[in-house]
Amino acid sequence: MTAYQAGIAEFEKAGAVVIGISTDNLPSLRHWAQEVLKLSFPLASDFARREVARAYGVLNEASGVANRATFVVGPDGRIVHIEEGSAALDPEGALTACRRTKRAP
Repeated sequence: MTAYQAGIAEFEKAGAVVIGISTDNLPSLRHWAQEVLKLSFPLASDFARREVARAYGVLNEASGVANRATFVVGPDGRIVHIEEGSAALDPEGALTACRRTKRAP
């Protein structure tokens, strides 16, 4: 999250919007986003039903938490890029995909 915050201006230049989604509850997300990480982008909670994590195929059903993943969704609503695992923590792959998506017809 801190790497995405540090590069937020680059995402904005690429015409992208950054949104974090977590299986943590809202009070926990608020604490981390506002008090610890000082994020300027929103964090959404998928705590109650885990529907988003399940739909995107990243929910670990046994533990109830999502595996780390970054999805770049194009203007048409289709996923154009996915980073998973430790690669999801580095925003460079997502940023490159955002730049390519912006140039795409």
